[in-house]
Amino acid sequence: MFSSTRRWLHRNRTPIAIGVGVVGAGYAVTQYVLSKINDARERMSSDRIAKENLRRRFEQNQEDCTFTVLALLPTATGNVITALNTERITYEIQQIKSSARSLKGIQTTSPPSIADTTLTEDDSKSTISVPVDIGMPFTTDGSQSELAPPRPRKTKRQLWDDLTISAITRSFTLIYTLALLTMLTRVQLNLLGRRSYLSSVVALATGSQQATINLENNDDDNPNQTYGSDFDTNRKYLTFSWWLLNKGWIEVMQRVESSVRTVFGSLSPRDLVTFDRVSQLTAEVRKLIEGSSNERKGSDWLAFLLPPKDKEDEVIRESGILDDAGMGPQDGAQVSPAALRRLLDETADLIESPAFSHVLTLILDSGFSLLVDKKLATEAFEFSLDDAPTAVATTASLKRTRAILLPKILSVLTRQAHVIGNGMPNEYLQEMETVRDLEAFSAVVYSSNWENEMKEDGLMESAVYLKSEDTQSQSTQVESSVVIVEPQATADLEGAWARAADKRA
Repeated sequence: MFSSTRRWLHRNRTPIAIGVGVVGAGYAVTQYVLSKINDARERMSSDRIAKENLRRRFEQNQEDCTFTVLALLPTATGNVITALNTERITYEIQQIKSSARSLKGIQTTSPPSIADTTLTEDDSKSTISVPVDIGMPFTTDGSQSELAPPRPRKTKRQLWDDLTISAITRSFTLIYTLALLTMLTRVQLNLLGRRSYLSSVVALATGSQQATINLENNDDDNPNQTYGSDFDTNRKYLTFSWWLLNKGWIEVMQRVESSVRTVFGSLSPRDLVTFDRVSQLTAEVRKLIEGSSNERKGSDWLAFLLPPKDKEDEVIRESGILDDAGMGPQDGAQVSPAALRRLLDETADLIESPAFSHVLTLILDSGFSLLVDKKLATEAFEFSLDDAPTAVATTASLKRTRAILLPKILSVLTRQAHVIGNGMPNEYLQEMETVRDLEAFSAVVYSSNWENEMKEDGLMESAVYLKSEDTQSQSTQVESSVVIVEPQATADLEGAWARAADKRA
């Protein structure tokens, strides 16, 4: 039996060898294919996780931008309202009206509002005015203190002119300040968010981070985790919003006031104004401030948002972070390290880009549309707005010939200034954030210049000592995690913005 088996195997040794070879080769090929499929599946899963992490981090960044704007806006609002005290001028007009009625023997129970205060023929010649500003010191017998020089008297017409300019300038200035603060915050937090994301990717690639890329800062006492590893640089960089809140808004107000005087200066409180006229005058003011459609692409907003280089150290000192960090005045020369310099230079480049001006114009459009087309339309002109999307345009077109007195418009603008600056929730900020190009601009800031960021900040230096056999796989992991937005896509988006701007022109 054994001999017959051996003879059979000997006679069929070639087919058996071929069969075994085929089976072995098939097994090897199968294992190879399965391993490649598993590798591809793991890479796809890793890419999917990385993209999801990037998306979630980006969305969290935009929420942080909203809360940051809401936290910073009251500072600028307080400055603007203090400088343009429309309520004080209103009070003086009311006092003049009350004094005039008292002289005529007319008893009043309450002072009139802006909308109810009228200008008579004799008011333009009247020199009755409140003798001193609100809060001016008095002596114990009620007479004016000698230390407080009397304020020059103004006629009621002069006060009305001041009220017109103040009310309009204040609301317009706050819209511009809110829009500029929104854009600056988006640039700042997305630049820092990009650095944080790249730091997390490199930490994962070098093996110093075992889990997936961090998404949130779960430790309140660990600010480094949210926006990169250089907390001191990031902190100094974020304090540059101080310039807009304390200095830049003044230049914004001056430009707005000059334009408002040019456009609205000829109006009288006895004038009847239509909705079309208000919209036209508002557009003229914006044209003087921002320039025409062609000029807006090259508008200079940088001076409002960032200080000149010779005042950067002053901003750091005035913001108070040197004192908070326990640093003395002698450290002032160290407030502009290389990393901070790169952040400020890139921020300046972004602010001066056509995309920035384009997006800023769009969010300004949304802010002024809410103020004029909705608030003034409903509260001053008493248009009824239905739930239909086209109701605003339809209703306005039927009532554009209706005219109202200027004081009623000023009354609405005076109230809306507080809504723009202190509203919670802030309707104007919400309206600006509905502009889709704002999120697209934020995405470009967040996803651009990654390669230079990694080289300049030395994010890959910690990977130099990796074993050679691990380098390729780790590098692949970094690339698959980082390169989400193609450079061509960024260029296409910027090109689309340029074409849209040209089309608008």
